[in-house]
Amino acid sequence: MILDNPFEIRPAVRAVLSADPTVFIDAKRVATTGATLPVHDPATGRVIALASDSDDATVDRAVRSARVAFEDGRWRDMRPADRERVLLRFADLVEHAVDELAQLETLEQGKSINIARMVEVPGAVEWMRFAAGLSTKITGQTMDVSLPGGPRRWTAYTRREAIGVVAAIAPWNFPILIAVWKIMPALAAGCSVVLKPSEVTPLTALRLAELAVEAGLPAGVFNVVTGRGAGCGRALVSHPFVAKIAFTGSTATGKAIGRAAMDGMKRVTLELGGKNPAIVLADADLGVVIPGLLAAGFLNGGQICAAASRVYVEAPIFDDLVAGLEAAIGDMNVGAGLDPAAQLTPLASAAHQAKVRAYLDDARTNSDVRLGVDIPEEGYFARPALVLNPDERLRLFREEVFGPILGITRVADAEDALARANASDLGLVASLWTRDLNSAMNLMRRIEAGVVWVNTHLQIDPVTPFGGYKQSGLGSEFGVNWLDAFLDTKSICIAH
Repeated sequence: MILDNPFEIRPAVRAVLSADPTVFIDAKRVATTGATLPVHDPATGRVIALASDSDDATVDRAVRSARVAFEDGRWRDMRPADRERVLLRFADLVEHAVDELAQLETLEQGKSINIARMVEVPGAVEWMRFAAGLSTKITGQTMDVSLPGGPRRWTAYTRREAIGVVAAIAPWNFPILIAVWKIMPALAAGCSVVLKPSEVTPLTALRLAELAVEAGLPAGVFNVVTGRGAGCGRALVSHPFVAKIAFTGSTATGKAIGRAAMDGMKRVTLELGGKNPAIVLADADLGVVIPGLLAAGFLNGGQICAAASRVYVEAPIFDDLVAGLEAAIGDMNVGAGLDPAAQLTPLASAAHQAKVRAYLDDARTNSDVRLGVDIPEEGYFARPALVLNPDERLRLFREEVFGPILGITRVADAEDALARANASDLGLVASLWTRDLNSAMNLMRRIEAGVVWVNTHLQIDPVTPFGGYKQSGLGSEFGVNWLDAFLDTKSICIAH
């Protein structure tokens, strides 16, 4: 399809948008003849491409291809150093394609081209290289056992072995980056992968698979199926040849996947939703806090699992903080993601726009809501908003909104803030803002979250583990032990 957009689109991107719907199996794009899904430009709501809505037979073909590729050892039996080299070439190709991938991501997801070009794709490359390096760091242990002696001796050790076919399911908010977080540790461990991107953002996943093959990844090791979660996703999760599921998304969907995984005794890693608190103490530097919370709450339209959504502020600085944030959201530049000057870009879909608006409408019935800049009627935009001292019974207060809305609550002191911050079923991330080292050291260990930042928010690195407490997920990603979730441990005992 031809995209009508005032910003220059790269020819390679136009070619992707105009292509017939395909999936990616056995190192090539495979045309599909069944149902299709429209891909929309969130800035206008117009259809810009069509994607395959894969049926059970297509999913089965992709999984069986991955299974054959795993069993015959074309990838897992490759020398670890050679696997590492292929994955590093894959990272190089993604880096070389940064502009193409960034434009494609912005067009199908709506985010700022600045985020896509300068944060997401380069960030994905950093994680790719980190994971590639882990290919040569897989180790076991030797053990002295206490078995009966006699004329025989015993040697016991463990091996770490690739788990098999991995179903990687990525969301629509950071399609490239989070897909990389799923596929790279699996590939580094020697597994085969079937990736299912969100039906909202299916296009970049197919391009990643092409680049992987260009880098030297053998056929069948990395396949991609696109489609709805209720059809394609269900078929992938329940397939008997899938040994491991790696999922990022909502808590409700994650629970359903967890139940399905248990039925099939599949390994599972779930990075789920967050209702993330930020605690701001009276001594905090507002010159740091205000821009920090703007990024924490409104980057990518708030469509970040780790975004701040509940802010607890000690009373002495509450009014000044609110005034600073209110002025900032009233002065944002609004526009399409391809506009480099746009600070507020559209949400990813019409359905999500309606969901975010419903949360805000509910809050406006009995809360002090401060609305930010006006938004266009065309496209999937949502007005940024502050909800002051929200009723704790509000859905907006309890549930993940995933939109440009910050709830800000005045608290009496740090203990009050801590109690409120921990009063949630979710515990993904949190941040603490203070200039007092003693307060920081005391409070951060008592916050119930998998990641706690001090005087910053949304800062992640490949070497630091990332995962949630409570209902925000199972397992963690990143770090030097990242491959553990994709490896089985085999104990070996030899009599000699």
